[in-house]
Amino acid sequence: MNKFIKGELHILKKISRGKKIALISVLSAFVLIVGACAIYLGDYYRADEGAISAFAPMAGVTTYETEDGYTVFSAEGATAGVIFYPGGKVDSRAYAPLMAALAERGITSVLVDMPFNLAVFDINAADGVREEIAGVSDWYMAGHSLGGSMAASYLEKHVGEFSGLILLGSYSTADLSDSPLRALCIHGTEDGVMNREKHDSYFGNLPVGTPDIEIEGGCHAYFGMYGEQEGDGEPTLTASEQILITADYISDFVFGR
Repeated sequence: MNKFIKGELHILKKISRGKKIALISVLSAFVLIVGACAIYLGDYYRADEGAISAFAPMAGVTTYETEDGYTVFSAEGATAGVIFYPGGKVDSRAYAPLMAALAERGITSVLVDMPFNLAVFDINAADGVREEIAGVSDWYMAGHSLGGSMAASYLEKHVGEFSGLILLGSYSTADLSDSPLRALCIHGTEDGVMNREKHDSYFGNLPVGTPDIEIEGGCHAYFGMYGEQEGDGEPTLTASEQILITADYISDFVFGR
């Protein structure tokens, strides 16, 4: 028998029955926790590839992926840019149509892929992005749902590097009220996922005069293309319609129209 195994058996013989039971209980709990985490992290909203492929192609938009795990939707000659954090447990590719729509409107957009589809695991994902995009000088952090809150948290420590914040179905727990930043909030009237009470209570964390725009008939999930989301309301718009409306609001905001 292997000497290592003999040694382990010898140690186990010296351990009292009570301690053995306790050890087994701890190990079992650990296995259950790891298994539960694996199930939770593996259960996420996947991008609707069919809907994305059917989305109208965008003229003048160049798309490429970087080695650092983000996708750039580049607008020719753009001086404005957006770094976008996806919603919690949502495949980042679901936001490709919105990014493309922004690029078509002259805003270079960078879609960041998050570990386990949760921005909370990489709040600093925006680090180094701006330096790799030539020509863009007017940068905004943006995000959907949990991604928006994490984008705001990142921005709190990088105020001087950005022009503003764009929140979609989201709110900021970070206090940016005294910053020189500009901010924009957009959500759908049928959003059943965003916590309205928290949205209202944290709204004071944004700069005075921040627009709080409601898209009539819009829901929480339709800022991206990943199908229906549990707990969401019943939209009266299609995802394509909500995305295009959102892109118009964002471009008007960025360009001061």
